[in-house]
Amino acid sequence: MKQLPDDIHKEITSLCKNGDELAKEGKLEEAKKSYVDALRLLPQEHREWEAATWIYVAIGDIHFSLGNNERAFKCFYNAVQCPKGLGNPYIHLRLGQLYFEQGNLDKAADELTRAYMGGGMDIFMEDDPKYLEFLETRIEI
Repeated sequence: MKQLPDDIHKEITSLCKNGDELAKEGKLEEAKKSYVDALRLLPQEHREWEAATWIYVAIGDIHFSLGNNERAFKCFYNAVQCPKGLGNPYIHLRLGQLYFEQGNLDKAADELTRAYMGGGMDIFMEDDPKYLEFLETRIEI
């Protein structure tokens, strides 16, 4: 896997930490800007960099929190295509939740099953119980 130059890695890390702090304070729009600035620092073909995976997740979580499901979906869809994205239980959880909200229940069940297989029951505990309740109608838990 390619490594980012130290100065760019340091700047991206700083912007993401800033975004995390702003998000904790409830300043979601400011947090999103910090994450987007970090994403823009990645070299061309940014989906080839592991940092893109986590930046997309962070931006996606902001959109998810704000109820911007279409934008959140795009972020998590990008994240799953980045290094270490496929198979990441959290990314599959969010994709499943977003497919559920779109009414695409077969894809929701597939993604939520991946999340459950990779992260167990605990991964569902932070969110609305409707997602786990739906999954229980599709697989044996």
